[in-house]
Amino acid sequence: MSVEVTRLPSGLTVVTENMPRLETAALGVWVAAGSRDERPDEHGISHLLEHMAFKGTSRRNARAIAETIEAVGGDLNAATSVETTAYYARMLKADVPLALDVLSDILSDPTFEDGELTREKNVIVQEIGACEDTPDDLVFDLLQATAFPNQAVGRPILGTPDTVRSFTAKKLRAYLTRNYHAPDMIVGAAGAVEHAAIVDEVTRRFASFAGAENLVAEKAHFHGGAKVQKRDLEQVHIALAMEGLPQKHDDLYSLSIFTNVLGGGMSSRLFQEVREQRGLCYTIYAFHSPYTDTGMFGLYAGTDAADAPDLMRVVIDEIAGAAETINEAEVNRAKAQMKAGLLMALESCSSRAEQLARQTLAYGHPIPVAELVAKIEAVSVESARAAGRALIARSRPAIAVLGPGPGLESAATIAESLGRRAA
Repeated sequence: MSVEVTRLPSGLTVVTENMPRLETAALGVWVAAGSRDERPDEHGISHLLEHMAFKGTSRRNARAIAETIEAVGGDLNAATSVETTAYYARMLKADVPLALDVLSDILSDPTFEDGELTREKNVIVQEIGACEDTPDDLVFDLLQATAFPNQAVGRPILGTPDTVRSFTAKKLRAYLTRNYHAPDMIVGAAGAVEHAAIVDEVTRRFASFAGAENLVAEKAHFHGGAKVQKRDLEQVHIALAMEGLPQKHDDLYSLSIFTNVLGGGMSSRLFQEVREQRGLCYTIYAFHSPYTDTGMFGLYAGTDAADAPDLMRVVIDEIAGAAETINEAEVNRAKAQMKAGLLMALESCSSRAEQLARQTLAYGHPIPVAELVAKIEAVSVESARAAGRALIARSRPAIAVLGPGPGLESAATIAESLGRRAA
């Protein structure tokens, strides 16, 4: 496998990896613009734009966009996150030029036709309603808002029914013009691809994108606190967060190992103690999401209302205990899991294309696999413990609790005690 990178005069970067013996390819356009780049009156517009890109250009209507890719057996999709928006496709190797044509078409020439815009705004309002009816999704929106209140990074990516309904074609076009610039765009491809051919196609098809890099988004500030919302549900859904680390921080891998040991799988401390030993939940896990300027460590659990206070006591004890007692066997197991996940992803051209693009957005270039493995191997027991201690001391926790019963406030109060331990 060979990785090649070309930065075009416009500033747009093309990164590819040829994967021998594959007959398929995955490619996409990753843009360094997401929900945190929205102004206060644009809440949800990044996600609406992602939808509207597929709803027609001057060359193809919405149905033709879908049929063009599916007629050759491929698929086309997109996703919006806090800091990026991605448009991607999977196809046979012979159809790579076609996929690039479609992707460039929907990004450079969307029509934002009034009828399509009205329908798609209604579709997203339905999507927001579905999230409201899915408590293990909704609790994360509540958590994000609690961790980063009154900030774009803390707002739900989907927006609200009112904000979504307020958007016009003019507003969509203004957001697109302001945020979709060549220096902030990566075309990534992996599988049965030829770098030179893709560079030629991208140079020709993405010529309309130019301009300087986007302004850096307003710095995020983690606040913490508690948000409790009572709902008539079967379970209490609990999500807890602490301020994590940004993408380029030297201690990122140590914190990732700490997170994995704490709640990364069936052998993790939280799974073993909370579920296996005490039977307090069915689902419990921990995660860490790095952003450009901060990060969010979090964990989630769903439990019976009567068990929520006990679950939170155990969780707080496990977080604090892990920061002092993580051992070599646990660190080695977490390293093995991270390395296996990394290497398994290399076998999928879709995962590889995404990894290459995201690394290039974050670091300016893809990271060699050997370098990633070395960073994982460099984590020690002491550095993992230190990352845990620093995590606990860094900020007041944010806690979101959603569900029935009188014990919700108690669970939130117990969660906030983690910050007092650090003090």
